[in-house]
Parts: sequence; C-alpha cells; structure tokens
Amino acid sequence: MEIFIGIRDNTRQLALDVDMSESELVSKVNEALVSANGLLDLTDSKGQRLLVPARALGYVQIASKTERRVGFAIG
Repeated sequence: MEIFIGIRDNTRQLALDVDMSESELVSKVNEALVSANGLLDLTDSKGQRLLVPARALGYVQIASKTERRVGFAIG
C-alpha cells in the first residue's frame, strides 16, 4: 500500500510503499498520536525505516496501490 505523510511546517511530503494492511497502519498512527512522546515507526517495502515524531504529523494519506498498465490505448 502506498502512503503519503505530511509534515507540519514543511511543503514536501514523504511517500512510502508499506507492506501492511490499512487497519494496521491506522492502528500505528493512532498509537503514536495517543502516547505522550509518540513516535510513528514505519518500515517500507525496501526495508528502510522511517521515524516521525507524532507532534510533527500533519496528515497521513492512504492510497491503494495501482497496477502499472502496459501497452497502448486506442481510442
């Protein structure tokens, strides 16, 4: 699943491809936001680890992964 994380006071967003379900991701985000010194800890499909302080989270956008099309369209 592809996700985009917006960071407060920053114009760029972080894009990640994670191997987890939507409910697992929502649970991790909620857990980070509720804890006192919350830290969103994610690992992408390439094995890269991302740590984001919960106080810096602007938004988390969840996008379903779209398959790449091959060929030409005739229209």
